Amino acid sequence: MWWLGGLSPRRRWYVGGMSALVAAAVLLVAGRFALARAGHGPGPAADQAAPGPVVLVPGYGGSTDGLAVLAMRFERLGRRTAIVVPPGDGTGDLRKQASALDKKVNALLHAGAPSVDVVGYSAGGVVARLWAREHDGAHKARRIVTLGSPHQGADVSAAGAALSPGACPAACQQLVPGSALLRGLGDRVGDRPEWMSIWTTRDQTVTPPESARLDGAVNVVLQDVCPDARTGHGDLPSDPLVDGIVLRALGSEPMSTPAQADCPALRTISS
Repeated sequence: MWWLGGLSPRRRWYVGGMSALVAAAVLLVAGRFALARAGHGPGPAADQAAPGPVVLVPGYGGSTDGLAVLAMRFERLGRRTAIVVPPGDGTGDLRKQASALDKKVNALLHAGAPSVDVVGYSAGGVVARLWAREHDGAHKARRIVTLGSPHQGADVSAAGAALSPGACPAACQQLVPGSALLRGLGDRVGDRPEWMSIWTTRDQTVTPPESARLDGAVNVVLQDVCPDARTGHGDLPSDPLVDGIVLRALGSEPMSTPAQADCPALRTISS
């Protein structure tokens, strides 16, 4: 470095060594920040025994009607809830919707909540994944549950983008199987926070229904729990069976896959 030329050899050694140490410290801090943003940093995990508020994220189009039923059932159990209102009409960029979710979560944390649990319905589940990945959700959320979410994309989005690109807004395009956004998310979630993905084989909106499968999560097919379940995609947020599974999953006990023997009890938890 030219500016060291006027210093004595001993002084050059000292200044050069200090510069190297400072550079190393900057790289270390930057590396830790990047890891934390990716959900793998050294920050503390949420206390699994201390459930905080439940934040509910609507699906494509932003309707909150079904989630209001689930929110009411949580409130009856003494859990505080908050429903995210997506920007615009709920069909815009999913990353902006993830930012809206982060704003809601941060407000709850700043008000004293120890952490949050997140429930994402349909496209809201993909929003929850974006939030967890891009907004340090791994250190803000205790558990995340998705309902009928097109984690691998939805055929209806692909058809819409192919037949009438102008009628397929940003979120629609991002939910096309193999989109850049979905490729960036990958097929697997980490072990922090805890994840559960719930879906129904009778889903005629998110097709194939198995698009909701999420590696690394507790995967729950409704018909494996209650073979007679006739729940469709639009019924997921308010169906008593689904709500029973969600209420149990967001309790203080570890997440687990319910068995057929649990079917009658799960249908009555939320009543």
